[in-house]
Amino acid sequence: MKAAVFREMGKRMEIEDISISKPIGREVLVRLKAVGVCHSDMHILTGDLQLPLPAVLGHEAAGIVEEVGPEVHTIKPGDHVVVCLTFHCGHCEQCHGGNSHRCYTPDAMRKADEPPRLFKGDERFEPFMSMGAFAEQILVHESGCVAIRHDMPFEQASLIGCGVTTGLGAAIRSASVRPGESVAVIGCGGVGLSAIAGSAIAGAGRIFAVDRVASKLDMARTFGATDGVDGSKGNAVAQIMGMTNGRGVDHVLECIGLKQTIEDGYKMLAKGGTETIVGAARYDLKVEFSALAFLREKKVQGTMMGGVRNSIDIPRYVDFYMNGRLKLDDMISRRRPLEEINEAFDDMNTGAVARSVIVFDN
Repeated sequence: MKAAVFREMGKRMEIEDISISKPIGREVLVRLKAVGVCHSDMHILTGDLQLPLPAVLGHEAAGIVEEVGPEVHTIKPGDHVVVCLTFHCGHCEQCHGGNSHRCYTPDAMRKADEPPRLFKGDERFEPFMSMGAFAEQILVHESGCVAIRHDMPFEQASLIGCGVTTGLGAAIRSASVRPGESVAVIGCGGVGLSAIAGSAIAGAGRIFAVDRVASKLDMARTFGATDGVDGSKGNAVAQIMGMTNGRGVDHVLECIGLKQTIEDGYKMLAKGGTETIVGAARYDLKVEFSALAFLREKKVQGTMMGGVRNSIDIPRYVDFYMNGRLKLDDMISRRRPLEEINEAFDDMNTGAVARSVIVFDN
């Protein structure tokens, strides 16, 4: 199969012919139809996050099941699936406690004495997040595959594999936004737009979209934002405080992962408000908060993949799209073939796209 292989820091990915194993145990082989280009992959390309090389990146995927291992019981060949990186065992404390997204079972990876999933001769390739989706096929643990309705378009479905699920879940599940509450979403890329959509679905009374790119603020309104805050035109905290008569907002969903935006988000909170850190930051990033502000019962929390419960939430998010409540069509700024994977990341660097999608004609 063809795959985009990342071999060396500072070098662009190359399209190569590599081999993929047959499924064993609880593994599922999926022929991919669409893969979203997510900022988490960019963290590997820039070295902000570490990964053994050579590797195949990509983790926001949808496709059709071709083959399953002998221990797979919930997925069958022919199923249309979203592949989500929150693999889980189903029997640990986190799984039983309703937090399967925190599990990430070792079974998601092959053992050292088992053949590699991706290889070419004696050379092995590391699949990013145990997925490696910038390829024509993907071999993953059953728990990461969620069967979806066949009338759901693959391109839009792929976005639900990571960015949409993270943003929607951050608002609906992690922050538990309630009807009438106010929300500020910092960063209006794919995840931020999804957080705005989730806040709107949850019934937020006022949703402030915060970004430095005017076109993204315009797009944010189509996803449910009631107000735009242009960070390029002055201090975003001061703008939020001015627009709320000095009160602040009940929730901040920080969708960038930078020191400045995380700290600014905390300053935007009203008394008793909660900031939820959604954006993936550098592993060595440190942030600072005023200890005195904690006496106002302000809270800071993290979220992982929006607290997703794969088999429950992903079909619901698909239904949100199919019934018109989630405007994923507007989120896809550009479609490219696998051969243009590097150009897709160039687009991301310019800030010109909400989301690019790699599409496969297979």
